[in-house]
Amino acid sequence: MRVFSIGTDDSFTEYETRQFEAAHEEAVLQKWLEANPDGILDDGKLLIIGREVLTDLGGFIDLLGLDRQGNVVVVELKRDRTPRDTIAQALEYAAYAERLDADALERILHAYEQDHSLSLADQHRKCFDLDEAEAVAFNKDQRLVIVGQTVTPQIRQTAAFLGSKGIRATCVEFTFFQADGGRRLLSQEIVVREGGAKPDPVSGSRPIVTEPMFLESCDDHGRAVFSRILEWARSHDMPIRWGTRGFSVGVDVDGSRVVVCYAYPPAAVYRQTLYTNFHHGSGFPKTAVPGEQVDSLRQGAEATDLFVEAGRELKCHIDRAFSDDEVSRLMQWLESVRRAIVTWGPETPTQSSDVSGDGLTPLGARPGKDR
Repeated sequence: MRVFSIGTDDSFTEYETRQFEAAHEEAVLQKWLEANPDGILDDGKLLIIGREVLTDLGGFIDLLGLDRQGNVVVVELKRDRTPRDTIAQALEYAAYAERLDADALERILHAYEQDHSLSLADQHRKCFDLDEAEAVAFNKDQRLVIVGQTVTPQIRQTAAFLGSKGIRATCVEFTFFQADGGRRLLSQEIVVREGGAKPDPVSGSRPIVTEPMFLESCDDHGRAVFSRILEWARSHDMPIRWGTRGFSVGVDVDGSRVVVCYAYPPAAVYRQTLYTNFHHGSGFPKTAVPGEQVDSLRQGAEATDLFVEAGRELKCHIDRAFSDDEVSRLMQWLESVRRAIVTWGPETPTQSSDVSGDGLTPLGARPGKDR
């Protein structure tokens, strides 16, 4: 494949194919994939929870992640090993990953993020924008992804065989390009897709609720507050997404939906609550809202005297009748969140057309969904 950039005078400048290893250590590719995981899987985004994860046999898994269904994904860089060694090591790591329960996965996440207050379930739910009732059983299945500049016919054939036997294996081949002036591109192509995938473990058999169903499931206290929130959302043309128990309210920013809050009825695991969607220390996912603005919004939420800590987020228990003043304070704060997201807009994509430093541009990669 030949790749060209188009100049302002409509002239073409060709990007030359370069051997990645000639100018980079393998750790650079690992870092790029870690920062841009959405192009790794063929069927969706990936939540990275670990890097260089030590196994019980002394090996190190390059990247460990979770897909939308909670399956563990082992990402292994081919490096300069033989095809036989590459496959053997990937299977060894998958065998280790199979034994990881939810607590072990959460500990890996804690070490990776250096934050022991994180909840694996909450991080997964927010990453994939899942409804609270979409219960995920973590690590019901394992997936292998082998990444290399050249994926040999032997590796491809073995991966396809594993897929035919129900072992979910994918091979991703990348090509590195460079043009005069140092501009760089990275293309990614899935050369072996999964086969023999097992049934989807997500429990999604319950029907999606409607607004009347949801309000009926709430008590008088909840109905009074949630009705105001729904009215406010509609007045600003904010997208309301209904799940199997509750709903979320978002903001459309350049085609990307950024969630402002999540609402749950009394029968939900979270009880009758309103959850925020910004993380202490990291801000709103997928937005350019600066840290100082996030801190100000968090202080504003605390000043309402209606929110309490919930890990890295905040939640508002609606377990009593709120006064008119309390409802007003809550709505004013939600409006300040909406305005901040609209004002600052989406974050600058890491996958831009011009690569510098440790960034990359996957050619043909699908844009990630909002978290």
